[in-house]
Amino acid sequence: MANFEFFWNEPKDQISLPGIRINGLKLSDEILVSNIRWFIIFRWAVIGVLILFQILVLFASETLTQLGIIEQQNWPMAITIILSAVNFAYIYILDYCQPSKYNSPSILLWAQIIIDLICLSVVVHYVGSTETPASFFYILHIVLACIFFSTIESLLVTILVCGMYTIVLLIENSMFIQVPQSILIDSRISAESLHRNKVLLWMFALDILFIVVWYVVSRLSIVVRTHESHLLDAYKRINQAQTDKDQYAVLMTHQLKSPLDAIRSKINLIKAGYCGEASAETKEALMRIDSRAQAMSCLILDLLRLERMKETCLNTATFEAIDIETTIHNCIEKLMPVASSKEIDLLISVDNFIFHGISDQLEILLENIISNAITYSYDNALVEITSAIDKKNNTATITITDHGIGIESKDLPNIFNEYFYAPSAVMHNKTSSGVGLSIVKIAAENNKLQINVASEPGQGTSFTVVFYDIQLPANATEG
Repeated sequence: MANFEFFWNEPKDQISLPGIRINGLKLSDEILVSNIRWFIIFRWAVIGVLILFQILVLFASETLTQLGIIEQQNWPMAITIILSAVNFAYIYILDYCQPSKYNSPSILLWAQIIIDLICLSVVVHYVGSTETPASFFYILHIVLACIFFSTIESLLVTILVCGMYTIVLLIENSMFIQVPQSILIDSRISAESLHRNKVLLWMFALDILFIVVWYVVSRLSIVVRTHESHLLDAYKRINQAQTDKDQYAVLMTHQLKSPLDAIRSKINLIKAGYCGEASAETKEALMRIDSRAQAMSCLILDLLRLERMKETCLNTATFEAIDIETTIHNCIEKLMPVASSKEIDLLISVDNFIFHGISDQLEILLENIISNAITYSYDNALVEITSAIDKKNNTATITITDHGIGIESKDLPNIFNEYFYAPSAVMHNKTSSGVGLSIVKIAAENNKLQINVASEPGQGTSFTVVFYDIQLPANATEG
């Protein structure tokens, strides 16, 4: 038996791509805020590494000295305290302070980068600016600046990185601010000069590397953002084309409805004998015409209902407490004549619960699923409607099971697509509009429901509607 789960817990108001809403060449504030929170998490990880480093200093101080790491037990603690205080400050600002001119995501990110660079410079100084690869962590800030900021702003970050690294080297090699008195007085001057040249070369090489990284990543960032912007424009055009198509379909449907109703009324007049006696052949032809016209009328009504649900969606819908047992009995009352005509028994075993949703849409959803179960069942079959309530998680399910033609596994993922016809369904019911389950999808999406479908060709199909955040009736709670 094939199983498939359909999730519609979040309504879609429009087509959009997450994370690519771009204002010029700069990311939107919403994306910047999400990345500020990511920085906070990353900073906690750095704090954890610093704490481990302090523990390592206590037990392997000599080893660290041999690796070129200056033995200082105070700076890791100071950096840990500063980063922790900064993290708590950012969390407080994001959660409890209203955005303002001086409290924008861009300013917060700039503050984060500057503080992080200062802390990183301290770490690089004590760990070793030329003896260890710690200075390469500056590249991370340049890359992130290229991603989150505009080209000019990321260049400023790169210049800031170069300046801070230069200051670290100047402080670490204090000979830069000393003027040698005489190169002949001390032979060690030549060795110091060689060391100075080596440090200057290292500084120059890394500064060039920082600028190259900025140039490459900023160019790539511009290309990616440009392509994302074009992609977003394409999605907007597709969305607009879909809207125009739906509006045209509604217009054509309205224009078809009136003449079709007129045709059916004339047919009924002829069948009733108001236009004279008609032959048996004429009456049979009229019955066929009326049957086709009725099928077309149902299609038009389904299309109008589908487009109306798309348009109204959640804008004008009213959420209210819905008695599920009453809703199901209303559906059964409407569909009983159809079930009786096929001699199908309806077995109902439903425990009542309350769900807050859109009443008319939920009734349409259940009615369409039960109607399909009846339509695609074999004659003299059984359709079961059952429920299950999970009081612990405040969820419930309504399951409609038929013993009919079933659905092929390859067709199952597409059954909620508009105008989709499974070949077996067309053979069994040639008057299907193909939009019934599309209406179910819209109603499920608007009511934040989940639908699970299990089917076996020739054996039957089971639709399970999952309800969240339910309530039990007062009498059931007392019991």
